[in-house]
Amino acid sequence: MFIKKLFILCLLFPLTADVFEGYTLFTPGEGNSGNATTYLKNNDLSDFKTWSHSNSAASMPYLIAGDEAGWENTLLIYPYRVNNPTMESGGVGGGVQCLNWNGDMIWNYTISNTNYQHHHDVEPLPNGNVLMIAWEKKTSTQAYSAGRQTINNSLNQMWATAIFEIENDGNGGGNIVWEWHIWDHLIQDADSGDDNYGVVSNHPELFDINNGNVGSNNGPGGANADWMHINAISYNAEFDQIVLSSRFQDEIFVIDHSTTTEEAATHSGGNSGKGGDFLYRWGNPQNYDRGSNSDHILGDQHGINWIPEGFPGEGNFILFNNSANEAIEFIPPVDENGNYFIENDQPYGPDNTIWDSPYVSTQMQGGAFRQPNGNTLITDCDSGVIKEYSDNGTLEWTYSHPGNNSSIARAQKYSIDYFDNIINILLGDVNNDGLINILDVVSTVNIILGMAEFVDAADYNGDGVINVLDIVSIVNIILGS
Repeated sequence: MFIKKLFILCLLFPLTADVFEGYTLFTPGEGNSGNATTYLKNNDLSDFKTWSHSNSAASMPYLIAGDEAGWENTLLIYPYRVNNPTMESGGVGGGVQCLNWNGDMIWNYTISNTNYQHHHDVEPLPNGNVLMIAWEKKTSTQAYSAGRQTINNSLNQMWATAIFEIENDGNGGGNIVWEWHIWDHLIQDADSGDDNYGVVSNHPELFDINNGNVGSNNGPGGANADWMHINAISYNAEFDQIVLSSRFQDEIFVIDHSTTTEEAATHSGGNSGKGGDFLYRWGNPQNYDRGSNSDHILGDQHGINWIPEGFPGEGNFILFNNSANEAIEFIPPVDENGNYFIENDQPYGPDNTIWDSPYVSTQMQGGAFRQPNGNTLITDCDSGVIKEYSDNGTLEWTYSHPGNNSSIARAQKYSIDYFDNIINILLGDVNNDGLINILDVVSTVNIILGMAEFVDAADYNGDGVINVLDIVSIVNIILGS
């Protein structure tokens, strides 16, 4: 089936593609304090649009559709570094802003407090919400009780990982509507008297708390307790899944987003029935005591994302593998329902990649995005250089940002007509009469009972499923709460 699909895509998108026509979005000066500028560049390197910021970028910006079609109605999602982060290491951020085309702030949300600190990437969701990566502070006492054997920093802390989904509250701020914590999905085989004890190789769905070092005393900003160093997050709307990239553990992880927050803290629930456990992981199976050194393919990687539907390689993963100085593409072992396959006592596949880019080297960040014509846009963060390669490795386009402080975390290109056709849906207006009232609740109930067809407006929480949670949300809108 894959070979047939690949053949068809090759007919649609010849391997001799020229530069893809579009606008390239990026913010130079990643990781530095002070002002910053986001650029949207034409292929001729002229500025199509710029945005000015009082805080530098934590990672790459994103464009999302506004209420109406057209570039002038698009919104910029900008992850930024706060002035005084509560935890500091490479990629520290703290906040995300949503700006309109003119640079006016629509809403802003910060995660920088005693227990949590946003860092690196964010991911806009189809419903307008935004996923944020955060460090979650744990004391050494908590870490040892959970089965950790050593702490590698003078802070005597362990910064775990949490993911938060933020929605616009309509008043310039945001609300947390979903969250996931790796602390709920741990295992260890070092001490039977501590929490999370078990056989690591029998539980690839959990993470061994004793993998890797816990921070150091010499990181950016001094001592830190960064354990996982999650540096990228991406979303698959078809499967309602999230993928994460961990630089320090040389792995990528897929989790279920269809869970409730309560289910995400357990091992059951959601479309997968596995709660917040890993659905898939790849890059370093020795982390779960399977495979060998030859299976350890990833090293310091960044920028994981699914290749979009309709693009050559659709459904595959693509990322920048920093230790190998190349972008890679690989096919996950997944079926049409988002279920991943693994053989007993074996690591997750695949054994090999299906595409590797020409040599590109960067120590910090970096990323790779497939383009609709089969080209791949690759960012060399350290040098502030963006390159577009064809499938056969021909360099079709390049941009180098001038001056000092020119590092670019990642860049993405949007087709010229990307925002030409926007379908406006009033969530909750299930019967499409322009109002949200009890009739919409009745219509939603009919859909749940199978008496009416699926309507996008009934999926109020945007999880791809119409159920009682959507009814509750619509009722709350009617009641004004």
